[in-house]
Amino acid sequence: MANREQIVAVRKNGDGDIIELQLSNGQVVDYKQAQQMAKNDELENVNVFKGRDGDEHLRSDPDGREDNNLDNLPTF
Repeated sequence: MANREQIVAVRKNGDGDIIELQLSNGQVVDYKQAQQMAKNDELENVNVFKGRDGDEHLRSDPDGREDNNLDNLPTF
């Protein structure tokens, strides 16, 4: 299986929502693209879940750490 990329940084909009993600290979993908990559098992440490709002959301795998949560990653 190919090596999976990691999300290393995020870009947020004025509301604080993540709109783009930077991968460990330098590629920048939008949120929907990252969701699809997670579903295809192309990204490490993240998963897609259906929220109470009925929409799908990208989140970090629960591992007890806060520093690698998507909201806490550096911005670019």
